Amino acid sequence: MKSMFPRVIWIVLDSVGAGEMPDADRYGDRGSDTLGNIARRRPMRLPNLRRLGLANIKPLENLPPAESPAGAYGRAALLSPGKDTTTGHWEMAGIILEKPLPLFPRGFPRDFMDEFERRIGRGTLGNCAASGTEIIQRLGAEHMRTGSPIIYTSADSVFQVAAHEEVIPLAELYRICEIAREMLRGPLEVGRVIARPFLGSPGSFTRTANRRDYAIPPPAGMLLDKLTEAGVPVHAVGKIADVFNHRGITSFVKTKSNDDGTSRTIEAAKQRDRGLIFTNLVDFDMLYGHRNDVEGYAAALESFDQRLPELESILRPGDLVLLTADHGCDPTTPSTDHSREYVPVLAFGPRVRPGVNLGTRATLADLGQTVAANFGARIAVGTSFLQEIAT
Repeated sequence: MKSMFPRVIWIVLDSVGAGEMPDADRYGDRGSDTLGNIARRRPMRLPNLRRLGLANIKPLENLPPAESPAGAYGRAALLSPGKDTTTGHWEMAGIILEKPLPLFPRGFPRDFMDEFERRIGRGTLGNCAASGTEIIQRLGAEHMRTGSPIIYTSADSVFQVAAHEEVIPLAELYRICEIAREMLRGPLEVGRVIARPFLGSPGSFTRTANRRDYAIPPPAGMLLDKLTEAGVPVHAVGKIADVFNHRGITSFVKTKSNDDGTSRTIEAAKQRDRGLIFTNLVDFDMLYGHRNDVEGYAAALESFDQRLPELESILRPGDLVLLTADHGCDPTTPSTDHSREYVPVLAFGPRVRPGVNLGTRATLADLGQTVAANFGARIAVGTSFLQEIAT
């Protein structure tokens, strides 16, 4: 089958939510509105996102809607329970969870930790919910003294292991994470085990780019499986490959920052003639949302906006670009957790019908179904909007 768009560039702006969902109260997220609240606190210059239709999705202070949006625009709800990375990305690919992935806000059970320590041959520090940057500053010196890895979790369904690269070499840190991944089964089966290496000295520790994620395998039949069956190459940029446990990924590249991720996406678009380029830009969430850094978040949005003309300049006639998010993480609220929000949907490209209002989509899987339909495939859930946007 000939694709309407031979190449799709799909960019997930991690945590860039577009307003609370009707059930936000159940998650403690009443009033959360990542884009809206940032715009109220700090006027943003987003001429390119505005031109594409971002401010047509919902009212945003100091960002009037475009009279003639250059892209199609809308928003999507998260149908699955939860509000974490795995849940959002999996739903995009057509996986709707029946129950949320387990969370451990008070740390992991003591009997589990005792067996874990026995298997890795070391004691541990932490075992609590914490900010990754804060906990290495707080426990990093003791870690260096004892050689015990720092264990922590977050609002995501994660088991994170932080270690100084000069105290626990990367190969050993990865082995420790593999043991954790093997042990975390049944009611303890978190979405991801994450290696969080860092360097530096007490008072000035910094995380390195050698992070590694160990995800639970997604159920069979999701979008990337279907694309593999159809012979469609998938190039992953950032943490996409880890979120899907490398299933259905033809090639991948790690990134150091949003800017690096955007550059890697543009490089991939210059080199690949067909298929899906699937990108996650994590800094919005990791560096700014979870730290309640309104200024940093706003500046990151502006920085991405400034790179959009560069991406648009290398698009080919048959390219489709999708911009969306996986959940919210409102930096203006007291919480540093993710927030239960709608996510923006923008679609643009030389052959995309401009000004189409896609409305409120019932599920993020509508994006995955659109990509599937474009390549002659189909996933179990979601309604494609391909016919609405294709000229």
